[in-house]
Amino acid sequence: MGRADYTDKLMEFGLTRQEASLYYCLLDEGKCSGYEAAKFTGISRSNAYSALASLADKGGARVLEEGHTRKYVAVSPEEFCGNRIRKLAETRDWLQRNAPEKKEAEEGYITIEGQQNIVDKVKNLLASARERAYMVCACDRLPLFERELSRLAGEGKKTVLLTDGPFTLEGEQVKIYPDMQEGTQIGVIVDSRSALTGEMGPGSRNTCLYSGQKNFVELYKRALANEIRLLEYRKGEKML
Repeated sequence: MGRADYTDKLMEFGLTRQEASLYYCLLDEGKCSGYEAAKFTGISRSNAYSALASLADKGGARVLEEGHTRKYVAVSPEEFCGNRIRKLAETRDWLQRNAPEKKEAEEGYITIEGQQNIVDKVKNLLASARERAYMVCACDRLPLFERELSRLAGEGKKTVLLTDGPFTLEGEQVKIYPDMQEGTQIGVIVDSRSALTGEMGPGSRNTCLYSGQKNFVELYKRALANEIRLLEYRKGEKML
């Protein structure tokens, strides 16, 4: 992973690109003055000084006074990220406690667009599974959900994967069908109470339909059951 990848990840913790670049510089150099940081990063001196001050305000750096020179040293990634995560958790709890009362409404059909939004929704669905989860996903994208799938398998929940290549997931209740045709299809059913289906991947529209409507869930469940029967028939296994 290079400098650009590292700074991109840092920006997910609330840093601007300049702050992230300076944070990386401080990690790499040990400590820097504003002048030195500007020289190492190519950021203008005025911007480097203001970005370093902002970085310190956000908890990513500490100030060292060396004579008449002010220098900065990076807070460790573990401490910086841990503090940000803890603060976000506190903010989440506050928002949950103080949210306006939700009006009851029957959940309809929701369109989810964008790969990251789809990934987030699938992870939340898998995390909510109480007994079982069925998933359709291309093998090269399954690592995105490996943590959630491993947790399901480790808790002994029935986990069925339809994919297009070999994928390892240990568990007595796990069954993997690596014979699906290659493509961008993605789908999830959890506990027969909610389902998501659509496309996600390079060259696709990255759009999915999600619903907790019983008829939608049952329709998709039957489609997956038929796919599983066909795969088992092709493999010469006993029909369900």
